[in-house]
Amino acid sequence: MIYEEKALTVAALNQYIKALIERDEILSYVTVCGEISNLKIHTSGHIYFTLKDEESEISGVMFRGQTSRLTFALKNGMKVKVYGRVSVYEKSGKYQLYATTMVDDGMGRLRIEYEMLYRRLESEGLFDPNKKKPIPKFPKKIGIVTSPTGAAIQDMLNVTGRRYPSAEIVIYPSLVQGSEAPAELCRGIAYFNADATCDVIIIGRGGGSIEDLWAFNDEALARIVAASEIPVISAVGHEIDFTLCDYAADLRAPTPSAAAEIVVPDRHELLLRVDELCGRLDGAIDRFIEMRKMRLESYKQKINYLSPKVRLERIRAELSHREAIMEKCIDEILKNASARLSAAVGRLEAINPLAVLNRGYSMVEDQEGNVVGSVSEIKIGERLKLTFGDGFADAEVTSVEYKEQL
Repeated sequence: MIYEEKALTVAALNQYIKALIERDEILSYVTVCGEISNLKIHTSGHIYFTLKDEESEISGVMFRGQTSRLTFALKNGMKVKVYGRVSVYEKSGKYQLYATTMVDDGMGRLRIEYEMLYRRLESEGLFDPNKKKPIPKFPKKIGIVTSPTGAAIQDMLNVTGRRYPSAEIVIYPSLVQGSEAPAELCRGIAYFNADATCDVIIIGRGGGSIEDLWAFNDEALARIVAASEIPVISAVGHEIDFTLCDYAADLRAPTPSAAAEIVVPDRHELLLRVDELCGRLDGAIDRFIEMRKMRLESYKQKINYLSPKVRLERIRAELSHREAIMEKCIDEILKNASARLSAAVGRLEAINPLAVLNRGYSMVEDQEGNVVGSVSEIKIGERLKLTFGDGFADAEVTSVEYKEQL
């Protein structure tokens, strides 16, 4: 029993309430049907969600030890049957459903509407990948349709300002959830198309439940996004969230920050790329000049080779070379001829009659100049001419005497 004069701490009150709930037989093990919303899968492996129906909702959690036994992937809008217990999270004083297991209980109402509309628009070719327009690489002006007070716009402005500050950002303020949001989002797309000065449009918002994101599943919005003359990037929710706006857009970004990174290049990478290209260009220019120098040198050599002056010098050198060869040959010929002449002279000297006469002999000739070789050829009283090595003499035959034959 609680006495008025004794105040409880907040922690004590929450503990008391928790004990009351956990002692309840019905709440200690319940089976609840509802639709998954606000699904969050924590890095620890725990799953946090909201289970709702058309009239109410309750927060829920499923710890990692139980999630490992799930046989299907949870999605927002999915209708499930949850088995577990109800208890109080003392720190916040909030009661919630602690799930031990879940089974797929069919698609929720919003999920059914989403699937039906998706199939109809897809059959019309609204999501045809071949109709997607390319996103410009270096946009000068970017239009953004989103809430001006949300965290998403701040993320996008921070990313674009850091990566590519030269881009101009134009914001069209719009509601991003609620019944009036689809019309405002449509007006934002129409505004930028009428202005026609933007290079690309980003439409999006941060994460939330399927109800929070439902404005981006509007049929009119999907049609105006698909019909936009300016390329549209859709950045709605988190990476696991898909809306019809994502399918209708020319490109889907998993988050608003990712959209900002996609839509503009990184100036630091561009500067590095420019430096690299400048280096390659300098190298190419140096190689080009070197090749031209080599080609010019080759042309000079060809010109020199074909030049009349060079040709004359080459012919003159060739003639000088041949002249030297001829002179050498002539010298050899003369030497050989001189040697042969000397040998011939020697042989002639050996048989020269004058050489015999010089040794004390004489040659006898008659008056007609015939050489007398025998005493039988002369007569007594005949006049003869005697030739000596050093002169001549006339003689008269006074007697003839024959030698006896041996």
